Amino acid sequence: MQIASPAVAGLIVAAGTVPRAVILLFGGVLADRANARHVMIVFNVLRVGVLVGVALWVLANPPTVLVLTLAAIAFGVCDAFYEPSAATIGRQLVRVDDLPSYSAVMQTATRLGTMGGSALGGFLVAYAGLAGSASINALTFTFVIAFIAIWLRPRFALARAEKETALRGILRGFTHMKDAPTTRTLVIALSGLNLAVGPATGIGIALRAHDEGWGAQAVGIFEALIGLGAALGAIAVARWRPRHEALGGFWALVVQGAGIILIGVGPVWLTGIGSFVIGLTAGFASVLLSATFAATIDTAYLGRMSAITRLGDDVFMPLAMAAFGALAAATAVWIAFVVFGLALMGMMWFPLRNPQFREMSLRAG
Repeated sequence: MQIASPAVAGLIVAAGTVPRAVILLFGGVLADRANARHVMIVFNVLRVGVLVGVALWVLANPPTVLVLTLAAIAFGVCDAFYEPSAATIGRQLVRVDDLPSYSAVMQTATRLGTMGGSALGGFLVAYAGLAGSASINALTFTFVIAFIAIWLRPRFALARAEKETALRGILRGFTHMKDAPTTRTLVIALSGLNLAVGPATGIGIALRAHDEGWGAQAVGIFEALIGLGAALGAIAVARWRPRHEALGGFWALVVQGAGIILIGVGPVWLTGIGSFVIGLTAGFASVLLSATFAATIDTAYLGRMSAITRLGDDVFMPLAMAAFGALAAATAVWIAFVVFGLALMGMMWFPLRNPQFREMSLRAG
């Protein structure tokens, strides 16, 4: 049963994104002060409460746009507090030398879980209804809570931020970023990583398939190639880890820029190659750069820097999507791909010329 038009469905999704963007910086302050496990448990419990509430409401009343909007807002708030704390947990679990391998395993599992979860979620909504899918989702979050509470045991304590007002803590985070050049470069670079590839894969592939008459099945194949490439790219780090992780990650993104261009020009097979290259470089670079980020940021500011990075993506991605669409409409679709691909390659000039990134290595000794 469809209870909302596509436009309203988009507004419901936005209802979760907006509060997350507003509150993320406060979540970063909390992550730098509190016990990350405790924060993760508390907000997963709240997620379970939201899902149970939705299920009970839907059993007694027809689902409404208002209920779904309130649930999206609640989840957005939970995400804003949960994600910065979750971003610090890897640094507490493994040695700096092991962060790339840890990131490879976690990101591969996350990508596979996201792909499988999306398919399973659609099946559950179709066959179990909103109440059934919300109930099962609540059960999965309960398992996550149990895992965090029972088995997740941090090994390395992080420096904690001093106690002060939340606003002063946010301001201190931006001051730290201004005073730490390496941190500033990493935060800015990671904040903008998806701004080129996101529009190219999010709307560009569909535009190309429509213009060329390839059909919806081609879009599915291209997306599958991106997902496969991302999983292989992440796994590759565990076996072929470069000596200088940050340098390897940023060079991979230069190649990703070329992949974006390949998607926009040439026949269908070239678009397929470009899709696979984008996935491969995304998985490879994401693992290396996230490990570098966790290893090099002052741990008293890790939560706030993670929040700022995510905030940049939340705020600027809609603008990047709109810019890609406007450029494609005003000129040609292939021009939008070329411009965004070259923009990503150009953005990498700044971190690649940084001497510290060229020499930095996370390997012990």
